[in-house]
Amino acid sequence: MTKSAGAPDARDLARWSSSLAGIARTGLGFTENLYERERFEEILHVAGDIKAAAHALDDALEVERETDHFVQEWLANVGEGVPGYVTPKVAIGAIVGNENGEMLLVQRADSGIWLYPTGWADIGYSASEVAAKEVEEETGIECEPVRLLSVIDGQRMGFSRFGMYLLLFYCRATGGALRPHPLETSDVGWFGPTALPRATAGASWWAAAAFAAINGEEAATAFDPPRDPVWRP
Repeated sequence: MTKSAGAPDARDLARWSSSLAGIARTGLGFTENLYERERFEEILHVAGDIKAAAHALDDALEVERETDHFVQEWLANVGEGVPGYVTPKVAIGAIVGNENGEMLLVQRADSGIWLYPTGWADIGYSASEVAAKEVEEETGIECEPVRLLSVIDGQRMGFSRFGMYLLLFYCRATGGALRPHPLETSDVGWFGPTALPRATAGASWWAAAAFAAINGEEAATAFDPPRDPVWRP
């Protein structure tokens, strides 16, 4: 079935569900009013219905079961005060280039997919420090972060089912030797623009900018432009 003009699709439903759930969980984290807590929990149930619908579950019973699962999962992660303010998770990615104009890729042990080194942001480290740390941990290569290439909304791009921002850095290799992480990666390697592995994830949107940076081309940091209106497809 094709999407008609202006009609929401599964990606829209997932985004609206996450937004509603985030508002409700933040409210639960700050309020001590019993009435308000009941209203926020009701919003969580509505968000669960929307998320279940996004999963294209046609059977009413299955939708109800999925809704209950989502609501319990959300409630289990409600904090208090500032820790309860729900925000997107932050992932850090690193485009690492060498003197031969090649790019460093890792093959994920769990999926077999090839991608640039990436990981969740760690508390106590700056974003660029996380980039360098993830590269060395996953590949054995030492690098120097040079500049921020892009800030991407993973849910909007469609590669995340939950709210997540990806900060993608361009880094210059400075030393080390290829050494796959024993648990996270099954292989690592250097690849040119015409030799990327077949199972490389998302190269259609990041490869051109990545190799442009590796070749010394300057460009402004890319980011998702605001929609007009923001909360409609």
